[in-house]
Amino acid sequence: MNLNDEDLIRRVVDDGDQRAYAQLVRRYQSQLRFSLRQLCDGDQGLADDMAQEAFIKAYKALPAFRGDARFSTWLYRIAYNLVMSYKRKNAPDVDQDAVDRAQAQQSVEEAQQLGMARDLNTAMGELSEAQRQAVHLCMQRGFSHEEAASIMKLPLGTVKSHVNRARAKLQTLLQAWREEVVGG
Repeated sequence: MNLNDEDLIRRVVDDGDQRAYAQLVRRYQSQLRFSLRQLCDGDQGLADDMAQEAFIKAYKALPAFRGDARFSTWLYRIAYNLVMSYKRKNAPDVDQDAVDRAQAQQSVEEAQQLGMARDLNTAMGELSEAQRQAVHLCMQRGFSHEEAASIMKLPLGTVKSHVNRARAKLQTLLQAWREEVVGG
């Protein structure tokens, strides 16, 4: 029998059914790990650690889950907060913007040889952290603007603004690539 998230949550909270929680984990672990790899800049080990911590934290907090959002949105919010907290704690004392600009410049030359997928990745690197996360949640993971706002704990208008500005910037960056490659 394939139960929906609400039924599984009820079984976990009311009956302590760990198999029901295991089913929730199986249902969302691949998607969550994929998203966390994006948030963790491709560090698969860190992404897996963050996913495990998110599922543990969600399990402990499940009795407080009110169902105002989908379980997946609530879980992504927990994972997002864990990663952002980790990044704040482990932020280097160097000028990260200067390092990012230098890496982006170097990446532009490499991207021309590796094709559009690499260029898209480079272009994403040109976005602010908030724009990258909003684009990832809304355009790659399929969350609505409202759900992304909930996950990121930002006002709805701010998320929409991040997505719109990111789209415009990506179009500009990728148009330059197209002109270069196609014969501009």
